[in-house]
Amino acid sequence: MRPGGCGGETTVVFDPTLTEYDFGEGHPMSPVRVALTIALATDLGVVDQHLTGHPNEHPDQHSDQHPNRAGRPGVLRAVPAPMASSDLIATVHTEQFIDAVHRVGTTPGLIEPSFGLGTDDNPAFRGMHEAAAHVVGASVEAFRQVHSGESIHSANISGGLHHAMAGTASGFCIYNDIAVGIQWLLDQGVQRVAYVDVDVHHGDGVERIFYDDPRVLTISLHETGQLLFPGTGFPHDIGGPNARGSAVNVAMPPGTADSGWLRAFHAIVPPLLREFQPEILVTQHGCDSHAEDPLAHLMLSVDGQRAAYLALHDLAHEVCGGKWVVTGGGGYALVDVVPRAWTHLLAVVAGNPLDPAAATPDSWREYVRELTGRRAPALLTDGVEPTWRDWREGFDPDAWLDRAVHATRNEIFPYHGLDPMP
Repeated sequence: MRPGGCGGETTVVFDPTLTEYDFGEGHPMSPVRVALTIALATDLGVVDQHLTGHPNEHPDQHSDQHPNRAGRPGVLRAVPAPMASSDLIATVHTEQFIDAVHRVGTTPGLIEPSFGLGTDDNPAFRGMHEAAAHVVGASVEAFRQVHSGESIHSANISGGLHHAMAGTASGFCIYNDIAVGIQWLLDQGVQRVAYVDVDVHHGDGVERIFYDDPRVLTISLHETGQLLFPGTGFPHDIGGPNARGSAVNVAMPPGTADSGWLRAFHAIVPPLLREFQPEILVTQHGCDSHAEDPLAHLMLSVDGQRAAYLALHDLAHEVCGGKWVVTGGGGYALVDVVPRAWTHLLAVVAGNPLDPAAATPDSWREYVRELTGRRAPALLTDGVEPTWRDWREGFDPDAWLDRAVHATRNEIFPYHGLDPMP
């Protein structure tokens, strides 16, 4: 991939106030991860510095001599994030649930456990509706950018809230911004949308909302629900009666590292996307599959995650003319993993991947120290060269990972006219 190789403008939807989606001190999903990502991406010239509100910017960085000005290849233009209306949110969520989110966000001490609000995972906070609606608005703007042709790729790293159901909050997710965006595409007349979720947790909310809709192919690669929240996402979960084969689940064993994860990805995702031929590709990039993430048990490196980003970028260009909408998701190693992983992601979205061996900027490391009191990683890499064995070379029935992949292929591939055998 070369700068400019995306074939069109690339954008990131961002507003510093998106960090108001904040469950409070001590909650794993701290908005600092978004702030640190945007700061790192800005300092490395991946994101336009004019609109990000990055605290480290200086006026002289905006001179015409700056090597990474927006409008040049390989730089994401920052697009302001609008607020989603309740009517837009109601295309996916029930009015009763939206009313409950309003109530808990305006009434101190109120909890609505029947709606998943006020729980340990989803503590109530003032302005909850507005903060969650802002994330939805940001994601739908990314969808609009791509659908309209204004951008070939567009990202919202504050989005990716894939656990929210139509009538309940779940797993740190209030409104399901991805589902609202996909529904918006369908309402515009798009007939085939593919959604690939690489978060360590099953993308249950998006899958459930479109479970019986053959226009939406959902693919989730995650740690098995036998051991991890939300306890769902098994190979036999294949879609509703009108959409058999439209829900795809790869339930991986704990301890799966780069080689196994990428082996599973390449055995499942490319053949299905090539057969389905989506008009737009939507991807969720929770980076909690990393070995250092405190909430799960996979063992990926930043380098392995970057390899997945590159593969999805190339697939978007191969199957749907490059039309690619990208969101963030989970990720709770707030300093050591998330900013590096998502900065690599944004650079891939921009069409100008970063050298994994590059150093993190001094300015960013100082910002990390001031904001968190912690020492920042010195390099963008974990020092790993990701490799994997092609599925066509055969599978090992004694290996848990291979059995998981084989089960998914057996369940799903026949519905798409594909041979499940290697």
